Amino acid sequence: MTGTMLYLRSRRVPLALVAAVGGAAVVWALCLAFAEERDITVLVVVMTVLLMVAALSPTLAGPDENLDRTASMRWPWWRAAHLIAALLVVLAVLLVTRQTGARFGPAALVVRDAAGLLGLTALCASVVGAARSWFLPLGWTVVAAMYPQQGVWGATATWQGQPPGSDAAMLTAGVLALGGLIAYSIAGPARRAASE
Repeated sequence: MTGTMLYLRSRRVPLALVAAVGGAAVVWALCLAFAEERDITVLVVVMTVLLMVAALSPTLAGPDENLDRTASMRWPWWRAAHLIAALLVVLAVLLVTRQTGARFGPAALVVRDAAGLLGLTALCASVVGAARSWFLPLGWTVVAAMYPQQGVWGATATWQGQPPGSDAAMLTAGVLALGGLIAYSIAGPARRAASE
């Protein structure tokens, strides 16, 4: 078995992919069956991105973070590739629906929120561990998507629910994506106590 396959299995990536893609497929099927318009609403798009990111978040750590740190691998590259692959999965699954009867979009919104939420999740994984890394993105996104605010500070605070053309939201998502990529790639997931 190759090192890549061992890496994916140790992080339960196949199960996480089934959960993420399956959740998005259920939302898409419901929208296809019941929505009156072809374009899925912004709130549903944002929450579907969040669902996929939360399903992929446990893959950010293996069963033993201490063992990961002692292995003779270039972990920063593996971690960066892991985050980029997770982003590509979310984008591919949601943007392929652009050719169907129920479509997630606009594309700029999907890209911005997927990159920003994955970056935020990676930052949280570096601080509190992968098991709890989805807590902050979930709470923040639910409030921001339901109650988007206006103005530069409002758009920055509720970047997830802003229209795709919002510069403040794009900048916030970009900072979170880059910060999460750098922090997670270098530091990895937070270590768990021995009792966990």
